[in-house]
Amino acid sequence: MSMGTAERHRAPEGDDASEVSVPVVSETPDRDREVVEAGRVPRTREPQAAYRPLWREEPARRRRLPDPVRTAAVRAVIVVAVTLILAMVAFLCTLAESWLAFPMVLGSVAGTVVATWGVLDVWVTRQVWNQRHGVVSVPSSTARAMRRERRRARRQARRAERGQERIGRRGGTGQLSHP
Repeated sequence: MSMGTAERHRAPEGDDASEVSVPVVSETPDRDREVVEAGRVPRTREPQAAYRPLWREEPARRRRLPDPVRTAAVRAVIVVAVTLILAMVAFLCTLAESWLAFPMVLGSVAGTVVATWGVLDVWVTRQVWNQRHGVVSVPSSTARAMRRERRRARRQARRAERGQERIGRRGGTGQLSHP
């Protein structure tokens, strides 16, 4: 006899989970029914199970890849898959001693070169993305230097603007008194 899900999730045999403490309130005693005031009653039917979803939503452990990196990864996967198919066809054509074997071998070699390029493209695109947009905590990141340069440029622009306002307020023409 096979066990269903309810039997698998039931408590162990030695546990007192087979008996439930249920207060029974009876207004009129019935001759056919046993009236128990707050005692232990053997469980006669399975309790209604609460709604349990099939799976639990969990937050993603890793962030989603940026669009350029994801595009390069999809391109690389497609190229690698086509290359593997070409290699398999070349192998089968060689076993069958078909005239297509040599062109397929050449195609697989070319496909291997293109697949290697595709995988390197994913790696380089990811590195460039991290340097330009994101990982500022890395000391060699250009994102940190770019932000530093932007802050420096904003400060200089504010200083120049304040200097021009001061010169204008003094009533001068904006030139020094001596050349």
